Amino acid sequence: MAAAAAAAARSLLAAGRAGAGGRRVRVQVRVQVVPAAGAAPFCTVAPQQQPQPPPDMKRYMWSRYKEAKRVTKELVPSIMSNMLNPDAIFSNNEMSLSDIEIYGFDYDYTLVFYSKHLHTLIFNAARDLLINEHRYPGEIRKYDYDPNFAIRGLHYDVHRALLMKIDAFHYIQLGTVYRGLSVVPDEEVIAMYDGSHVPLEQMSDFYGKSSQGNTMKQFMDIFSLPEMMLLSCVNEYFLKNNIDYEPVHLYKDVKDSIRDVHIKGIMYRAIEADIEKYICYAEQTRAVLAKLADHGKKMFLITNSPSSFVDKGMKFIVGKDWRDLFDVVIVQADKPNFFNDKRRPFRKVNERGVLLWDKIHKLQKGQIYKQGNLYEFLKLTGWRGSKVLYFGDHIYSDLADLTLKHGWRTGAIIPELRSEIKIMNTEKYIQTMTWLQTLTGLLEHMQVHRDPDSQMILEEWKKERKELREMNRNFFNAQFGSIFRTDENPTYFLRRLSRFADIYMASLSCLLNYEPDYTFYPRRTPLQHELPGWSDQLCTGTFRIPFLQETVQIK
Repeated sequence: MAAAAAAAARSLLAAGRAGAGGRRVRVQVRVQVVPAAGAAPFCTVAPQQQPQPPPDMKRYMWSRYKEAKRVTKELVPSIMSNMLNPDAIFSNNEMSLSDIEIYGFDYDYTLVFYSKHLHTLIFNAARDLLINEHRYPGEIRKYDYDPNFAIRGLHYDVHRALLMKIDAFHYIQLGTVYRGLSVVPDEEVIAMYDGSHVPLEQMSDFYGKSSQGNTMKQFMDIFSLPEMMLLSCVNEYFLKNNIDYEPVHLYKDVKDSIRDVHIKGIMYRAIEADIEKYICYAEQTRAVLAKLADHGKKMFLITNSPSSFVDKGMKFIVGKDWRDLFDVVIVQADKPNFFNDKRRPFRKVNERGVLLWDKIHKLQKGQIYKQGNLYEFLKLTGWRGSKVLYFGDHIYSDLADLTLKHGWRTGAIIPELRSEIKIMNTEKYIQTMTWLQTLTGLLEHMQVHRDPDSQMILEEWKKERKELREMNRNFFNAQFGSIFRTDENPTYFLRRLSRFADIYMASLSCLLNYEPDYTFYPRRTPLQHELPGWSDQLCTGTFRIPFLQETVQIK
């Protein structure tokens, strides 16, 4: 039917042209094709649509932003109702105290805690040694110790004289690089390091030292806070006065001066002369040791500090009979060499502090021994493996070798933990951190919008996110932030803490909150490719977190 109609139309057109004698004649042909009954139409033409106006992306983006703000504000009260307990013990590895028969301790910043006056003493004494023995300018005496400048775990580039914070992936946290007392612009840092990554061969060695070509030194010891401050002050003096100097020599001179404060007995004599000024938390240490003794636990002490210094400190903390609590006491152990050197024998120290020449066949309770090595210690005591738990504040010198080579369980004492948790429990921090995470998620999901309006808004959000990150850093330390985190990643300090410590806590007193058969379970945090665990979903992310109201009190 359709073919016939088309043929007829062509015939009419041809006839029209012929009848006009070659003149073009406009012929209007109207052909109506009717499909057979019951047949479908030959084609369907959609009705013409009106053009749609372009979406208002500004309005859409900001509505999502406001909704995220509203949800975040509603979430904060529920977070505030579950504050973390600053006196909790946190676990990196599952461990039951029922398996622990023997408890070992470092002395400084483990059994004994020092007041804020000690770091000022160390700084001043080392500064004076620089001037008097290393012939540094007397004008550096104008610099005083600032307890709020540095944090533990920072790296120092020995050749460039830069103090900085590095994350677990060897990336420098921009904005935390200091030359002297002034921050180095991000552009300059990126130019110096060809980015912000520090290659493995430039990082500090296994014990955090700058050696064998490593250009970075990591400051892991609490005693290193005055050292970082002194380095920064002297660098600042040289820079402000346009004095040309060799950074490597400065680093060595400051390191030697800090060492001499200890080796020459300056610090020890000052503490012994005014022990109440420098030592604190004595009653808590005494309570922990008494509790362990009451439960029949064996205890030992291994410290790098000298005999008379430890004896006076322990008498102040525990009492004149403190040695009766310990099965073995070892002083001037020279950790970490103590854990690796098999050659040095033990020497007994008598009541007057005199070293005896007797050969040691047994480590006796109530006696004090000097030097020695762990291999001889294990041979004489038989204390091996996971029944031993050793506590210390230095992640490398105290804990690393014990967990990697000898299978002891390890506990890290991190005094900064208590103050950081208290900050994390404040409403201002919770509000800022919750909104920062929400805004980051918003940026991630909305970046698919490529139109100019959306891109402009995303840039505004990125700027706000950067400001929130700086605000978050300032909650902890204005220069370097938290010792545990960079903007997003764990710090290099936390990476080592997680590797070498089964458990960690602010002080030994945290043990008073747990029964002697308590089992510590690390929280299972989802990997990046995993969904949140069922426990996190059921408990709104609060499963097994040691909250403030859930502290277990010992009766």
